[in-house]
Amino acid sequence: MPQPYSPDLRERVLVACERGDLPQVEIARRFQVCPATISNWRRHEREEGRRAPKPHSGGVPSRLDAAALAVLRQLVIEDNDALLREYRERLAERTGVTVCLAVICEALKRLKLRPKKRPSGRPSRSGPRLRPSVRLTASR
Repeated sequence: MPQPYSPDLRERVLVACERGDLPQVEIARRFQVCPATISNWRRHEREEGRRAPKPHSGGVPSRLDAAALAVLRQLVIEDNDALLREYRERLAERTGVTVCLAVICEALKRLKLRPKKRPSGRPSRSGPRLRPSVRLTASR
């Protein structure tokens, strides 16, 4: 997502508009901003009385509150070898909160807990590989 223009640039553009020496299109060209951006800044100043950008709102709040995180921590203590989907199912049973696997993974990272990487199964058929020079010396 793009960053907001600097407050300094906004201030200089609005001061240039207040002077009224140039049309808004020329001011936009001079400061390399879109004319619609200048219109929006002037409207914000007129309607809301602010010349600076709005502060960041913080984003979407997490669906896992402190109580759900405590339950998740307890689930990991009970069975630290479970898969993410198993944690998700158990968490939904205990709290009623259903989230995706990515949310469970991020919550475990925040709690500084490590999820199991993959289900246990057959080991790799290829196995570890040695360089040819190591194979030759190992066989002698």
